[in-house]
Amino acid sequence: MDIALQIFLLVGGLAVALVASDYAVAYTRALAAALGAPPFIVGVALVSIGTDLPEIANSIAAHAQGEGDVNVGDSVGSTLTQYTFVLGLFPFIAAVIPIQRRQVGLVTVFTVAGLGLTTFFVTDGWLGRWDGVVLVLAWLVFTLVLVKALPGELADDPPPVRGKRRSVQAGTVLVTLAFVGFGATVAVRALVSLAESAGVPEFALAFFGASLGTSAPEIVVDVTALLRGAPSIALGDALGSSLVDATLSIGIGPTLFPAEVSARLAVVGSVYALVAVAVVGVVLTLRRRHDRVSAFVLLALYALSYAVLIRAI
Repeated sequence: MDIALQIFLLVGGLAVALVASDYAVAYTRALAAALGAPPFIVGVALVSIGTDLPEIANSIAAHAQGEGDVNVGDSVGSTLTQYTFVLGLFPFIAAVIPIQRRQVGLVTVFTVAGLGLTTFFVTDGWLGRWDGVVLVLAWLVFTLVLVKALPGELADDPPPVRGKRRSVQAGTVLVTLAFVGFGATVAVRALVSLAESAGVPEFALAFFGASLGTSAPEIVVDVTALLRGAPSIALGDALGSSLVDATLSIGIGPTLFPAEVSARLAVVGSVYALVAVAVVGVVLTLRRRHDRVSAFVLLALYALSYAVLIRAI
């Protein structure tokens, strides 16, 4: 009965976080449109934050409860999921997506750098406050470089929202963020309880299970963008969310609440994600297009991660 209750709390908490993050994304995009920001930049710098609210809230909630493995597993797993599984779905919705080498190349380099920092920081089994600060600052610097270095495009066409004034839109984002935090806290506690009951390492559950759940906003937003003929938003969000997960999401938790992590699993997961992200970046930039051929490569990399991490357990 207790397991059934924990599953209910896990699913319910994630559902609250996902629904709330959907509203936050819509209002974030509305604010961005008022500034006339290019679609890819909107995806990388703004929509990615909205769709990554569950991972960010999960990071804080996990470290507040002393569960560093849940943060690293979810954040690193989400980076991998978005660069392989989520991007791998794109050609099955929009047959061919043109790739601009500079866009994908820069984001990939920065994401690999973030995962490299994470790998270095977790080797001692501890994510400290300064480790977190470095990762958060890395996200800020990387994002500023991307905004300055990448060429502009036409502005995004955001979904309609009820609040038209910027103050109302900003307030809505803050309120929905609070709901995301609540849902993520409930889900994290339930995930830890399930891990203890099943005898499965928390890192593995977070890496595979929670990462898929917290990546649901990216899937929903990106599929919608592709169906509406906005591939730049979809691509920017998928890549930008991965960058957020590899830096800000991992770092925000220990910045507030340092915690222990399982060094071996964290290193294996981080290194595999780093290699997979680098391979995806090379494949897409060399081919300059994303179709079903590259999609199968990406999905294969995602599937292989199960074998790699299960072997490490």
